[in-house]
Amino acid sequence: MRFLITGGAGFIGSHLVQHLISKGHSVIVVDNLHSGKIENLSSVKKEIVFHKMDILEYDKLRNISKDVDGIFHEAALTLVQESFEKPKEYHLVNVTGTENIFKIAKEFGLKVVYASSSSVYGNPERIPIKEDAKRRPLNPYGETKLEDELLAEKYSSKGVKIIGLRYFNVYGKGQSISYAGVITKFLERIRNKQPPIIYGDGLQKRDFVYVGDIARANLLCMESKINPAFFNVGSGKTTSVLELANMIIKAAGLEIKPDFEKPLQGDVKESQADISLIEKMISWHAEMKLDNWLFEILH
Repeated sequence: MRFLITGGAGFIGSHLVQHLISKGHSVIVVDNLHSGKIENLSSVKKEIVFHKMDILEYDKLRNISKDVDGIFHEAALTLVQESFEKPKEYHLVNVTGTENIFKIAKEFGLKVVYASSSSVYGNPERIPIKEDAKRRPLNPYGETKLEDELLAEKYSSKGVKIIGLRYFNVYGKGQSISYAGVITKFLERIRNKQPPIIYGDGLQKRDFVYVGDIARANLLCMESKINPAFFNVGSGKTTSVLELANMIIKAAGLEIKPDFEKPLQGDVKESQADISLIEKMISWHAEMKLDNWLFEILH
C-alpha cells in the first residue's frame, strides 16, 4: 500500500518509515525539517518520495494526498517547556495542522493514525491510566494534543476513520530531546563522564516505550478494522527518573551520583499506561526492555 507520513524525518516518524518500507509498503514523507533530520532517512532515501514542506500548506498537502491509501500523522511541536514560551505557535502547528490532515482524510476517504500523547491526562487520579481517564493537561503542549483529540472525535462523527495513539515516553536510536528527553540528556552527560542532572526529587515516574514498538503499533492500527479509537501506547511499567539515572550509570560502569536541581514547570508526577485495551483490540504489547536497550547503546 501507499502511505503518507507527516513528520517522517523526525525521531518516531523515521522509524515508522523504515518499518513500513521493511513490510513492502511505498511511502511519501512530508517534513519541514524544523526538528526532523533528512539523515534519519538515509537508509531508505532511494525507496521513498520526500517533500520538504509544512503541514500548514494545505493545498500542497491535499495534492500529495490524492493517491495514498492512508495517512500517518506524526508532525508536531513537542517540547513541553518551549510550549509555555510559544503557545500560539504550538496551537497553529499542532491543532490547525492536524485539522488539515483530518479535512483531507474526510475528502478522500482516508484512514488516519496519528500521534496523540499521554500528556492529555496530566496528573491522573488513578495509576495505571486507562483510556477513559479524565483529560486534564498541565501544559500548552498537552492542551494542543487534547484539542487534537476533540477534533478527532468531531471528524470521526462525520465518518472519518481516525485512531489516536497516546504515546507515553518514547525512546530509541536517534531520539531527540523532543522525545523522552530525560534519556537523551542523561546519555549525553554519561558519555562525557558527567553525572545526570535530575530536576526535582527524581521520584517522578515514567512509562518508557521503545520507538520500534511504537512503529509496530502504528501499522497494526492502520491495518485493523477498528475506528475510531484512542489507545495508550506504553510499556505498562514505570521507572522513576532516579531509577533511570542509576540504571544508566550502572550500564556505563561508572561510579558517580546524580546531581539535583529545582523541578520543571508543568512536569507530570506519575505516568503509567494501562495497555489492556490495545492488547485486546490489536494484539500489541511492547517487546523491548529499557535496561536491555540501555546496556546495548552504552556498549
